[in-house]
Amino acid sequence: MSTEQRRILVIGIGAGDPDHVTLGAVKAIGRADVFFIVGKGPDKASLTDLRHRMIEEHAQGPYRVVEVEDPSRERRAMDRGEYAVAVQDWRGRRGELFERLMREEMTEGETGAFLVWGDPSLYDSTLGILADIGARDSIRPQVEVFPGITSVSTLAARHCIPLNQVGRPVHITPARRLSDVAQNDDGDIVVMLDAHESFTQVEGDDVWIYWGAYLGTPDELLVAGPVREVADRIKQLRAQARERHGWIMDIYLLRLVGMQTSGDAGSQT
Repeated sequence: MSTEQRRILVIGIGAGDPDHVTLGAVKAIGRADVFFIVGKGPDKASLTDLRHRMIEEHAQGPYRVVEVEDPSRERRAMDRGEYAVAVQDWRGRRGELFERLMREEMTEGETGAFLVWGDPSLYDSTLGILADIGARDSIRPQVEVFPGITSVSTLAARHCIPLNQVGRPVHITPARRLSDVAQNDDGDIVVMLDAHESFTQVEGDDVWIYWGAYLGTPDELLVAGPVREVADRIKQLRAQARERHGWIMDIYLLRLVGMQTSGDAGSQT
């Protein structure tokens, strides 16, 4: 069976601020004929709405928007082995969905596009899934990637701090690996996907946290200060925000005291 080719643009659109869409991303949106929007359900409709606004503002000529729901994913607490299996299962079902979309919703010569939060190369599955589809030899995506502004960069900018310190590394980790990283790393730690508020387990009076939620959106929240002093405040804000919006996306940086820059200004919200 011959392999069908599909031209696919994977476009990073930043953490939420429409002004963070790069000129490269704008040009890429203008090239697309079909936009695939993978929704997260009614609780996260605001994320879908923002994608629609970006398309309406930057698309050129006639285009179509195909909107589908993301396959469900297991969210209960799991050990590492169970988590890996759950993610692999979810990615497999996502791959089947993406392949169907490219086969059924694109015609020969058209260009499809996925708009990805932040940057497609950091904490996103789209590129890996497209590679898996190509390896099956039924559809071969011809992929172009347009980098975006990550939540990591946005967090540092909103707190007016550099992400790195002179001669020191920066480690980016999911929260489930924070305890391992903290024991073996001598630099600052950026923590993503912390559903269980792992920062509350950080010990010592010499660690600062720079926390942000809904970065780049009108609902943005920021807190900075010694972990022991601001942890309860962050927990309270997280609970209030989740109740108000039905979901939360947050990120934080942990840094040893004495290494702060002139941009550090204490706790802020």
